[in-house]
Amino acid sequence: MGSALVALLLLLTGIAPDIATAEAADSGRLLPYLAKLHPSDLVPGADRFGQPTPNTPTVPVYKGDAVVGHAYLTSDFVNTTGYSGRPIDVVVGLTADGTVTGARLMDHHEPIVLIGIPPARINGFIDGYVGKNVLTLATQSAASPPVDIVSGATVTVMVIGDSIIRSGKKMMQSLGQNGAGKAEPDSAPTIVKSVDLSKTAVEDWTTLIGDGSVRRLTLTVGEVNAAFERTGRAEAIARAEAGSPDETFIDLYAALVSIPSIGRSLLGDAEYGTLTGRLKPGQQAVWVAGQGRYSFKGSGYVRGGIFDRVEMIQHEGSIRFRDKMHKRLGSVAAAGAPDFPEIGLFVLPEGTEFNPAEPWRLQLLVQRAIAALDKVFVTFDLGYQPPDKYLKTEQPARAPTAAAAPSPDPSASHSAAIQAAGAEAAEEAAEVPLWQRIWQNRQLDIAVLTSAILLLTGIFFFQDQLTKRPKLYERVRTAYLVFTLVWLGWYATAQLSVVNVLTFANALRTDFRWDYFMMDPLVFILWFSVAASLLFWGRGAFCGWLCPFGALQELASKAAKRIGIRQITVPFALHQRLWPIKYIVFLLLFGVSLQSLGTAEKAAEIEPFKTAIILHFIRDWWFVAFAVALLAAGLVIERFFCRYLCPLGAALAIPGRLRMFDWLRRYKECGSPCQRCGNECPVQAIHPDGSINPNECIQCLHCQMLYHHDHKCPVMIQKRQKREKWQAAEAKLAAEKEAAARSATARSTAATADPATGRLTIRPHGS
Repeated sequence: MGSALVALLLLLTGIAPDIATAEAADSGRLLPYLAKLHPSDLVPGADRFGQPTPNTPTVPVYKGDAVVGHAYLTSDFVNTTGYSGRPIDVVVGLTADGTVTGARLMDHHEPIVLIGIPPARINGFIDGYVGKNVLTLATQSAASPPVDIVSGATVTVMVIGDSIIRSGKKMMQSLGQNGAGKAEPDSAPTIVKSVDLSKTAVEDWTTLIGDGSVRRLTLTVGEVNAAFERTGRAEAIARAEAGSPDETFIDLYAALVSIPSIGRSLLGDAEYGTLTGRLKPGQQAVWVAGQGRYSFKGSGYVRGGIFDRVEMIQHEGSIRFRDKMHKRLGSVAAAGAPDFPEIGLFVLPEGTEFNPAEPWRLQLLVQRAIAALDKVFVTFDLGYQPPDKYLKTEQPARAPTAAAAPSPDPSASHSAAIQAAGAEAAEEAAEVPLWQRIWQNRQLDIAVLTSAILLLTGIFFFQDQLTKRPKLYERVRTAYLVFTLVWLGWYATAQLSVVNVLTFANALRTDFRWDYFMMDPLVFILWFSVAASLLFWGRGAFCGWLCPFGALQELASKAAKRIGIRQITVPFALHQRLWPIKYIVFLLLFGVSLQSLGTAEKAAEIEPFKTAIILHFIRDWWFVAFAVALLAAGLVIERFFCRYLCPLGAALAIPGRLRMFDWLRRYKECGSPCQRCGNECPVQAIHPDGSINPNECIQCLHCQMLYHHDHKCPVMIQKRQKREKWQAAEAKLAAEKEAAARSATARSTAATADPATGRLTIRPHGS
């Protein structure tokens, strides 16, 4: 309704929108491209192009008088919008049986490709489709592209490849061909797409731009002036934008932040938690940011409450933004994101007809005043397609074909049945809370993590049986650390952070809701296990076993020791003055969070967890350098970050003092005179007097292995020596008894020889 009203107003004022001009020109875009190509570029051996096919945007390709194929533009048949928000134009040559004979990339605005991917690699990918049949490719899984993907331009080449296949099939259908000379209706069952709520990984800005999570529309001053020139309005043309034609007029970005991974990445955990607490089932939210001389917000919303420069359009419906839907944001949480002067978060009204799994576009209205009360408008579209990696597809069951009342239109009946089933499924899904649907989608991950926590619980409860076997203990601990780093950290990205603590504390002061904290099942389970373990073992259960970055430090330290890197022993007096630093850091972060949680979240970058674990070191160089520096320090001072800087460890140590049990066993000789455990403790949690500081202990159980080791612990060595001495005495006494018994047996027997036969006769002594 909103878009129709705008169009009517534009028509009444005699102004033709730019999008209408663009759409009118679409049907003729193929011919200018063909003027740049030779027919043999698309069909080998061809020598001329024919006249355009009536009612179909294709051109026959001739070799002499014979038609050997057809040329068409992919974007004339299917949506080819890349993550630039603009179409990727590829001209394709196709034979009558659906075989691709040639393809050329004619125009694109993909920033990743423009920045660093050589055109030859993209063209090589496109050439990979030559000789393949689009009808055959259409029946294959989209998860297995027939051509090798170009690393670094995945989204672009996937869009190109998919558009070649789908447009080729539609082109053949439009010509009444399917490889057998007749039209073939698309009888494939309807596929229903929906957002996969199990995908919650946090991505950096480069990844968000690269995979299409954030779409971009960049307009220069020259492009805007050219758009107004196409309106034909002399008054508007005369008032052209000043400045260089290459100067940025607006750099506009948009994303659907109700998709969990995108929302967490752009908004940060705190802001995303607030958003999810506000959203009703089925409700969506859009993030828009802009920079440049033109504001996408304008000032109309201040006066009338309506953002009159942007509008969301999906299919035939449009959504206008109002002030009550809007929340101003100060920054972007994604690592490496630029600073935008304008960032808006818009929550779509409850009940809005909008499918988050379907494409939509953000229409930007650019206005130019030509008189006091008269303006000329042109529009530009920022297209958005949710990345496939955040979507899941389902194939509804076909309607039964058993005879009932005959339907006058079977296809209409079938379509209605599918729509009814989809509506019913959507209604049922809406009744289930969002966090429950996420948990249902991650049942396997939940089972793996729960099993790992149960195993760790068993390790602690039966620690004596494990630590009495040093080799087994070492293998079990190393294997568990590898699991924590690789699966829990790098795969599942379930790295706890001090930000979680600050968010929880902030929620207690404001609008605490359990459903937000249960949005990420793995993080919630980890926090639940940490809360329970604090009562039994303090912070060590997490810090020593379940922290991915801690595991990375310890595994790196093991490797360093194995290759002979010399270790630095920090004097205990200096160590005592350094470990309180992490408590100071935590208290500072906590204090800042009381004033501004967003600022505290940025300051929490002192934790290298996001860089090293969540983003896999794919980040701006200064973040990577910081994380690598901490790991390098850990090669010579084991768990350097854990000891002195980790605010999360400090936050857990404070309630950890409430633990009810002391599971670590000690001898009275520990510390006086023996210092073995203190010298070998990986975090120097054992004082020179032999006592263990529970605030610093990570429950690695190394001291318990030494406690039972009869070749390292002096107490156990003395016990072993006494045992061996007693066993030697027992063995000597047994040997003496055995020798005496043999001597007695020898004395009790005598031997005589028969003089005649020489035979030896043995008889008892005295007989």
